[in-house]
Amino acid sequence: MTTRIKSIDALEILDSRGNPTVSATVVLEDGTAGSAAVPSGASTGEREATELRDGDPGRYGGKGVLKAVSNIRGEISAALAGKDVAHQRAIDEQLIALDGTANKSRLGANAILGVSMAVARAAAAAAGQPLYRHLGGPEAALMPVPCLNVINGGKHADNTLDFQEFKIAPHNAPTFAEAIRMAVETFHVLRRILHDKALSTGIGDEGGFAPDLRDNEQAIHVILEAIQKAGYQPGRDISICLDPAASEMWQDGKYVFFKSKSGSKTTEEMITLWESWLDRYPIILLEDPLGEKDWTGWEAITRQIGSRVELVGDDLLCTNPAILQEAIGRKVANSILIKLNQIGSVTETLDCMKLAKENGYRCYISHRSGETEDTFIADLVVATGAGHIKTGSGCRSERIAKFNRLLAIEKELGAKARYAGTVRGIG
Repeated sequence: MTTRIKSIDALEILDSRGNPTVSATVVLEDGTAGSAAVPSGASTGEREATELRDGDPGRYGGKGVLKAVSNIRGEISAALAGKDVAHQRAIDEQLIALDGTANKSRLGANAILGVSMAVARAAAAAAGQPLYRHLGGPEAALMPVPCLNVINGGKHADNTLDFQEFKIAPHNAPTFAEAIRMAVETFHVLRRILHDKALSTGIGDEGGFAPDLRDNEQAIHVILEAIQKAGYQPGRDISICLDPAASEMWQDGKYVFFKSKSGSKTTEEMITLWESWLDRYPIILLEDPLGEKDWTGWEAITRQIGSRVELVGDDLLCTNPAILQEAIGRKVANSILIKLNQIGSVTETLDCMKLAKENGYRCYISHRSGETEDTFIADLVVATGAGHIKTGSGCRSERIAKFNRLLAIEKELGAKARYAGTVRGIG
């Protein structure tokens, strides 16, 4: 069996928001193939790798990706012909060198990542292994805590909530299958509660509900009510995780509550807000509680509450080893969100996770708001033992696909599978 590349093809497809994205397929000389679809973000960090768009207003409002598709079919395909997919790092490094820019802007991070992921899939298929085993080796068996985004706000919903994601983490369960059951039961109870309160049960980009609430704190209250009415105990069985996406609120050195019209807060006032919420609610994770430009604030919040809660850098760190190294040196955050398309290749993603773990940082695997049915991140979270994943809510097929893949992986692992919630809480 040969594992050398025969051809590479690509296609412009649609993501979950109806915007174009890239699908890539790598075919080996023996006919084995691997395909992958690239997600797209809405709330994006300024230092993310560049997603190449066509800019043609006559097609998809300028969001077409035919340039990225063409780059895969032409320059990338020619450069990688005959290369061995067993050598992921060498291929990814060649792709990065071929692009020649610091942020993958020439060929497009969406083009490079699509090929990188497809190469990994083709290599796994050629070896007769599931992707998680190919990427993680024989010991990969830790099933993640699913952190479901049950109420959406910020840029992910047209409602009154400034904060982007209010999530539930069902950590007190014997298996992933039981954990997802607990979470989805709570999700459906939450829908009934919102309906009974005459609040909208329409959903946002990631499948969470998007009601117009009195303020951001009311979202916490209705979630706690749902957890209890579903038969679970907040803090013991299911806890709360938040992603305020505070970079979206940062204006002229302050945090502006741009949707609820609740005024603005200084960095110090935001930290005080989070401290008060930690005192009153079972919150175990805060993602981007401050903005990506507020590094001094991040130093302060890490000192003040870093021992109490998982502080995740997303827009701040952009799955970028160089930025993470800076954060390590400045003692900023204690966890990093991992998004493949923020950095743009499988190898760089794994390198970033390795650096994080070596320095005591947790890794939190994530989807994007513009998703596809691709389940790569489900295998990735098991391969790396990251222990927790966010991939949307209790509905929308592009989100549920990841949960269903994890259910299949757990079944395949059998007695080897361990659930992170009982092993180490979360993360």
